Amino acid sequence: MRKPVRPTARRSSRPPGRPHQSKVRGCLSPRCCRRLLLVRKVVGPPRVTNRAVFTAVAFALTRGCAWRHLPPTFGTSPATAYRRFTVWTEAGLWRRPHRAVLDELGARGEVDWTSAVVDAASLRAQRGDR
Repeated sequence: MRKPVRPTARRSSRPPGRPHQSKVRGCLSPRCCRRLLLVRKVVGPPRVTNRAVFTAVAFALTRGCAWRHLPPTFGTSPATAYRRFTVWTEAGLWRRPHRAVLDELGARGEVDWTSAVVDAASLRAQRGDR
């Protein structure tokens, strides 16, 4: 009696050790990344929503209060608000809304472009170091 022949694996023309391109692309797809992000260890309190942090940041910037004086009614700690403000600033988040507000006010004629206020810090000159 003859043994049944198993089909052999198809050999590819790529060198061994190199990942197949479709597998690489599949791992970088948004669906796969979402799965990776969902599988994280939950340590500490749940993440505060961006909306709550944005409200706290807007309050601190418009009122001119120190981060440590943020009221607890926003539901976020001052450290979280400051940390996300720093990340958002480095990412350039504030440029587009600022430009949109200036464009809107400029279209209405509510911005006087003939004058500007420049804020600067001044330092005392060092004596003897010329």
